[in-house]
Amino acid sequence: QVQLVESGGGPVQAGGSLRLSCVASGDTSSNYCMAWFRRTPGKQRERVAYIDSNGRTLYADSVKGRFTISRDNVENALYLDMSSLNPDDTAMYYCARSPWGRFCPGSWFDYGIWGQGTQVTISS
Repeated sequence: QVQLVESGGGPVQAGGSLRLSCVASGDTSSNYCMAWFRRTPGKQRERVAYIDSNGRTLYADSVKGRFTISRDNVENALYLDMSSLNPDDTAMYYCARSPWGRFCPGSWFDYGIWGQGTQVTISS
């Protein structure tokens, strides 16, 4: 059984930076696509970025150039480095694991394993 635990969220002023971490326990094979999603009240979860089993990455247009996703397969960890944060980035951030290695679905309901989330709040 896999568990994902996020950390690193918190309050930050606009323009600041944060690093989110997601540590996996249980079946920690690196052969899966991993993604970061975020959700604000009343909205669907939005995929922010993914990294597949080959290390290929993709970002939402809203975060491109500001966020960087990475993974450490030795530490069984996934990271999201966020910079130039603005109030629109305020959300609960979740890491999720796809059932596939090189296919990273765009829809949140295709990801079977989720962390509990970490709140990011950006003040202007």
